[in-house]
This record gives sequence, structure tokens and C-alpha cells, in this order.
Amino acid sequence: MAGRREECLWKKHIAEQLKLRDRVQRQAFEEIIHQYNRLLEKSDLQAVLSERLQTDKYDQSRHDLSPGSDASRNDALSQEMAQMRIKHQEELTELHKKRGELAQNVIELNNQIQLKDKEIQSNEAKMLEYQQQISGLEGECRELRSQLQDLERANQTLKDEYDALQITFSALEEKLRRTTEDNQELVSRWMAEKAQEANRLNAENEKDCRRRQAKLQKELADAAKEPLPIDPDDDIEVLSEEAGGKGPGEASPNRPLSRTPSKRISQPPPGLLDSISNIFGRRRSLNSYGSSPENAEMASGSSVDVRVPSTALHIFDAHDGEVNAVRFSPGSRLLATGGMDRRVKLWEVVSGHCEQKGALTGSNAGITSIEFDSAGSYLLAASNDFASRIWTVDDYRLRHTLTGHSGKVLAARFLLDNARIVSGSYDRTLKLWDLRSKVCMKTVFAGSSCNDIVCTEQCVMSGHFDKKVRFWDIRAESIVRELELLGRVTSLDLNPDRTELLACSRDDLVKIIDLRTNAVRQTFSAQGFKCGSDWTRVTFSPDGSYVAAGSAEGTLFVWNVLTGKLDRTLDKGHSSAVNSVSWSPSGTFVVSVEKGSKAVLWSDM
Repeated sequence: MAGRREECLWKKHIAEQLKLRDRVQRQAFEEIIHQYNRLLEKSDLQAVLSERLQTDKYDQSRHDLSPGSDASRNDALSQEMAQMRIKHQEELTELHKKRGELAQNVIELNNQIQLKDKEIQSNEAKMLEYQQQISGLEGECRELRSQLQDLERANQTLKDEYDALQITFSALEEKLRRTTEDNQELVSRWMAEKAQEANRLNAENEKDCRRRQAKLQKELADAAKEPLPIDPDDDIEVLSEEAGGKGPGEASPNRPLSRTPSKRISQPPPGLLDSISNIFGRRRSLNSYGSSPENAEMASGSSVDVRVPSTALHIFDAHDGEVNAVRFSPGSRLLATGGMDRRVKLWEVVSGHCEQKGALTGSNAGITSIEFDSAGSYLLAASNDFASRIWTVDDYRLRHTLTGHSGKVLAARFLLDNARIVSGSYDRTLKLWDLRSKVCMKTVFAGSSCNDIVCTEQCVMSGHFDKKVRFWDIRAESIVRELELLGRVTSLDLNPDRTELLACSRDDLVKIIDLRTNAVRQTFSAQGFKCGSDWTRVTFSPDGSYVAAGSAEGTLFVWNVLTGKLDRTLDKGHSSAVNSVSWSPSGTFVVSVEKGSKAVLWSDM
């Protein structure tokens, strides 16, 4: 039915177009044809009239030539007839001329009509072709409309499914958030309980050690009082009155000799002492009063007057761009900062303000790490141009450029002898450099990008992208041990006695690792503390009693190591993520730098 209706429509349309053409093209020639027909009728009427006139004239001439007419009248009539004939002949000639012109016009118009007929035929053919195209396009439109409806239905179905999935995702995300918070709380509680258990075990071990020492001293005292029989094979020299004097240490023949029990004193297990003394570079022993190393550490750290910062004394623009590193000199006189503007700047702290003293240039890329030697005469900086450089602090001159890494150098540190340097790179290698010969002595493949390094005399501790802290023996070029954390390690630092290692990781936790037990002793976290990058640096206080770290929101957090709790939060200084924190060796100032260009000097003043 629809096909017949469409067929009737286009037929009707063609008929209307033909009628319109007939009206338009016929109207232009209708008046000409009508005039032409009138001329033909007039010409025929004129011919009939001329014939009739001739006939009448002939009859009248015959009547006039009768005997009763006179010659003069006939002449006048003949002249009048001749004039009329000439006039009619001229009119006839003129009419024939017009008839020829009209005939020529008719021929031209017929030619034009033929041309128009041809145009009409071609237009009709085109119309048929266009009509076929229109029919095909209408069919395609119907198919496209059907496909569009199907797509709309499918789109609506997908939209409904997406809405349902979004609701499910929101619910799961909320559940994940709650689960993460619960997990964080459980981990914190577990770590706190673990720390308490470790403290309890340490206390029990100390009690045990003191008990064993007291027992050993008592046994030694009892053994000193007991007489020992003299064997002939004994190598103890027998003193006589003649050979000895009369001092308090003399021996009489009547007094039994006693054997010195020093050789029988039981020594502590040598493995732990050897590993600590040989690897970590410091031998610990009991002092003259029999106190433990922990008491000695507290006595050594008590000489430093550490002030917990509470106020931002000075906020200043340190570099043109991001500031990556900051470090105090050993004498707390100078402060060094390094940034993405390829410079290391030296600052002097005067009356609670930082005044620039100079700039160390020569790096071809941003500075990633800064370190002073133990005397404060040299400054070591690692940079993103695959090299480490050493400057002299007094004259700001570049002394050494150590190249050899195939990736950006993220950390470089002096060893305790100040004659060797260890650098860690993004190319997953650690290199040991000798400053006397200015060559790379050893290259160790760590297996993961090294983000930070701390050093003792014979041991290098490195934090890596694969969440591991590795302990390297420089002499053996091998891993002594390794410890895996829950996130990528961003920073390492040693306490003043080099018995505890501070580690910050991307799981937003700061941990203290006991190097004697190779276990995490304390874990610090806080609401709002978030590690901002893979090279966020944290630090111990000079006495090891506090830990300072910067957050991604620009807040400075300070924890108390003794209590394990957050001591204070400083949030009025930075406007972007804190990259590094340094505590002055005097314990008076703390400096923090950010991803912007700012540096903040903190103190308790």
C-alpha cells in the first residue's frame, strides 16, 4: 500500500509539472499564433474581396460598355480601378511580407519548442534518476532510523547498567575506605603491640644480661677466694719472701696461691659484636661502670640541647622552581639547598634569618641530594644529569665531577673516612668512588632504583623502589641482609650512635629499624601525614630523640621517639608538598623545603 501511494504521488507530481510547463511555454507563443491566424484569415478575406471586386468590376464594365455609355466615364472608372488595384497590390505585398516574417518567427519558435522539448525530456530523465535516488535514500533513512532506535535502546540499557555499576562502585569504594581505615588502625595497633613486645623482650634481655653478669661476678669473686692446688705442670710462678717485697701484692710461702680467673670469663657471642664492629663501623663495649650501650648513647646525646620547633622564623624563596634537598653543615653555621634550577645555594643563619652567602654552579640538571663532609669543608651533590659533584665550601669551586651512571643520581653520601663516596642511581646500581684516585672502585647491581643512601665505615644502607632496604658490605660487594617494607622507600637516616635506621616509605609510615635485631622497633603515623614523592626526606634530631617529616599537604610533623607519639604539627609555612627536612646539629633550627620555591626556617623562639 505504501508503494502504490508513493507511485501515485510521483505520477501526480509529474502531471502537475507537465501542466505547469504547458502553461508557461504555451502562453508565450499563444498570442503570436493567434495573430498569425488572424493575418491568414485577413489575407484570405482580402483575396476573396479582390476577386469579388474584380467580378463586380467586370460585370459593371460589361454593363457600361453598352451602347448608351460614354467614353469619358469609362476612362475615369478604369483609372480608379487601376489605382485601387495598385493599392490592393501594395497591401497584398505588404501582407505577404508580414506573412513571411511571421512564418520565419514561427519556424524559430518551433525550433525553440523542439529545444525545450529536448530539455524537458532530459529533465524528465534526470527527474526519474533523482526519484530513484530519492527512493534509495528514503530506504536508507528508514534503515538508519531503525538502527538509531536500536542504538538508543542499547545506549539506554548501557546507561542503566553504568548507573547500577556506579552505585555498586561507590558502595565498594566506601567499603574499601572503611576497610583501609580499619586495616590502618589494626596495623597501628599491631605495630604498637609489637613495639611494646619488643620493648618488653629488650627489658627482659637486659635484666637477664644483668643477672648473668651479677652471677658471673659472684662466681669470679668466689673463685678468687678459693685456694687452688699447685701442680708441677702449672705455669704459675711461685713467689718467695726473698724474691718478693713486702708490698700488698707480695706472696708468702704460707699463703696458698690462687689462679687468676680472667681467662675463664665467658665472652658474649662474637658474631653480633663482629658484625656490628666490622660492618657498621663502631665497636660498642661496656663502660667502666658496667653500664649498657644504651645508657652510653643517652649520655652522648644529652650534650645536645635539642629544641622542638614551633614557629616559622623565616620563610624565603630558596630557588627558581622546586627545591629538592636541604642540609645543615656539621657546625650548624651554614645551610645548603639544592633545586631544579641546577644550583646549590649556601645560606647563613643569622638572628633567625637565612642570608645567602653564595651559589655553587656546574650541574647540568636539577639537584637531588646534598651532603657535607664531616669537617664541613666539602659539599657533595647528586643531580639528574647522571653525575655527582664536589665543591669546596670556602671558595665555591667545583673540585670533582663523578660520572658513570646511566640514569639520574638520586643520592650520594660520604663514607666516614671522607675519602670515599657512595652514589645510588635510577639505573639500579650503586657505585663506590675513591676521591684520591678520582675513579669508580666498585659497581654493585642492586636490582631496583635507589632512592636514598646512608653510610658507615664499612656498610652502606640503601632504600629502593621495590620496597626493600638493603645492607651492603663494601668489602665483599654483597648484601649482608635486606628488609622489606610496605611501600617504596623514599628516605633513610641514622641516629647519632648509628644503631637505629630511620626509614620513610610511600605507605605513609615512618619506621625506626633496630640495626642490632634487624627488625622494625617503632612505627610513626598521623592523621594527615602523606608522603608526597619518591624522594621525600625525613630526619632524626641530633640526639635521636625526635623524628621530623614533611607531608604532601605542606605540614611538618614531629614525633617523640621515647614516647612513640606525635609531639607537634606545624602547618603555617608551606603551600605545597614538603620534599626534605634537615635538623641543625646544634639542635636549635629545623629547615624544610617544598615542591614550590619556598624554604622555611623553624625554631621554638
